[in-house]
Amino acid sequence: MKLGLLKTFGAIAIASTVAIGLGSGDAEAKKVRWKMHAAFGQNVKVLGPPPHRIADGINKMSDGDFDIKVFEPGALTGGYAYYDPISQGAIDAAFGTPGANQGKNSAYAFLSTWPFGPAAPEFVAWFKHGGGVQIGEELYARDNIKYLLCGMIPPETSGWFRKKINSLDELKGLKMRFFGVGAKVMQKFGVSTQQLAGGDIYPALERGTIDATEFSMPAIDRSYGFYQIAKFNYFPGWHQQSTSNEVLINMDKWNALSDGQKTMLETACDKNLIDMIADGEAFQFEAMIANQKDGVELVSWTNDELAQFRAKWEEVLAEELAANPDVKTLWDSYTKFHEGFKVWGDRGYLK
Repeated sequence: MKLGLLKTFGAIAIASTVAIGLGSGDAEAKKVRWKMHAAFGQNVKVLGPPPHRIADGINKMSDGDFDIKVFEPGALTGGYAYYDPISQGAIDAAFGTPGANQGKNSAYAFLSTWPFGPAAPEFVAWFKHGGGVQIGEELYARDNIKYLLCGMIPPETSGWFRKKINSLDELKGLKMRFFGVGAKVMQKFGVSTQQLAGGDIYPALERGTIDATEFSMPAIDRSYGFYQIAKFNYFPGWHQQSTSNEVLINMDKWNALSDGQKTMLETACDKNLIDMIADGEAFQFEAMIANQKDGVELVSWTNDELAQFRAKWEEVLAEELAANPDVKTLWDSYTKFHEGFKVWGDRGYLK
């Protein structure tokens, strides 16, 4: 009898040990360790902190079980060169902006921003309630990528110039870094444009490879030191009244996450969306004052000049709609939402 009990207890002990071992293995298997590429350096105002803020928030929400290590531009890949590594699974995730990927599909430029586009509140509303997020998800999923809306900044400046522009005719022949669909508008004025990642702009200005640049908001641009070379900063940012940011994730890595882990990512991105809008509005005036103290002249385009930019934009938009059905899908979605939004927007806000 005693021998039988000993055997029974021994079997239970062995089974318990195995169960504990399995449980420990399961817990370990649920831990996630990712590498995230950052398109912008950590020291860059507004754009630099978000991936680190997102990673830190997820680490805390998961009690360390979901750990994301953020890498600066160039450590894993070039600043804007993250699309293919994410698609192929060489990098788990990346923080950037859809316009960085416009070489893959011009619709990504529109997912990021477009000239004379909406202010941040309306743009976020379209993403969340008008179909923007779903369009982004569908476009990226074609290449095995999960898309998350993960940030938004308010208006940018429309450029830094070495010489004052007294007429739009003086734009002809300039070599200028310019982002997104707005670059095609500038090309209509005879500007030779190229898209450069933030860290590549200052050296290009310094060497004279480009004559002028736009990049982002005053505080962000000041982080890159453009004010040291180009002394005429133009407003308003007609080409980017608001700009969205993204987190892209390899789809296989996304699918391997638990529902809770997916929710952590989505929650961290929603928080970052709020933080970036707040930071974007709060940090600009100090940078503009500092730029003026450093000899920068803040210049506003005239109403006539803005009308000329808008006319060329309408030409570009017609061309883009005819050339890419994905752009048309996105534009039809936004236009439908905007028509409804105007019922509220035209009456709810002070002009």
